[in-house]
Amino acid sequence: MKIRNAIITLTCRCLYESLGTDMMVRLARMILPGYNIHQATGIPENIPITAQVVAEQVVRDIIARSRFLAFVETLIGVDAKGYMGREYRILHLIDLVKAIMAEGYCFDRGTGLFMENSAERVSPNWGRLEEGEENNFAFLRLDIAKNSSLVKSNPAAKINSAYAQLRDIVSKAVLKRSGRVWAWEGDGCLCAFLFNQKERSALLAGMEILQELYFYNLVANPLSTPIRIRLAGHCGPLRYSEDSLAIKKAEVVRELGDLESKYTDVDSFSVSPNLFLGVDKVIQDRFGPEKSGGSIKLRSYAIRVEGR
Repeated sequence: MKIRNAIITLTCRCLYESLGTDMMVRLARMILPGYNIHQATGIPENIPITAQVVAEQVVRDIIARSRFLAFVETLIGVDAKGYMGREYRILHLIDLVKAIMAEGYCFDRGTGLFMENSAERVSPNWGRLEEGEENNFAFLRLDIAKNSSLVKSNPAAKINSAYAQLRDIVSKAVLKRSGRVWAWEGDGCLCAFLFNQKERSALLAGMEILQELYFYNLVANPLSTPIRIRLAGHCGPLRYSEDSLAIKKAEVVRELGDLESKYTDVDSFSVSPNLFLGVDKVIQDRFGPEKSGGSIKLRSYAIRVEGR
């Protein structure tokens, strides 16, 4: 996020008009462990530093480390819940939140986090992840079965139209749940989820994709045969990178690829056990019994038509 000067000035005011210098430094250390204001300013420790100077230095350093949104989220938490049993009122905080939202972000009260407003902008990093930052993600991988055969047996115009519709189905299911479509490559894609109950979001998105594709094949598919897919879900740690090759090499993404290509049936959605963590039983019951997926046990979801 590019921080405008007006937002920087407003953030400084929030700090020096609301908090003492010690408290400002404590909040900075919550974001930048070990932060030392005297070291940062170059002012000797035996010389007091004014609140305005501390505020300006803290905000500069927070921005330099690309942790501005996290710092404002901390201010929101302190204003709402206090700190160490003491209440704090952060002046001008509402104005600061509005200014950030005007930059294309929305504040999710459930998670207490700022995220891109997907109606205005959709970035692979949600507008906040930094290169090399590690998080625990939930993933979906989709592959079109017998893609070569479909392409050979249908006119290019119809293929382009049908595949564009598939991309639209996937995008809608993913984006509405704060996920991101990280890559479309030929006959497949990789989607990632990080916020808003990511495991549940990935499961529901995968189920919706299968359902919407079923009805599309039934009533609107212009191709000579249905579009059939394999869909797999997995969860695990990954260091974010804008380099797609680095993403492909990540262990969790390679594991996901194996789940999809080796252990997932056509027209089904297979998921690893860790994607079920914290997911309610109503959703779990829509999936079939465990089956072998190499070294782990998978559960699968598929559209079942009564009488077939």
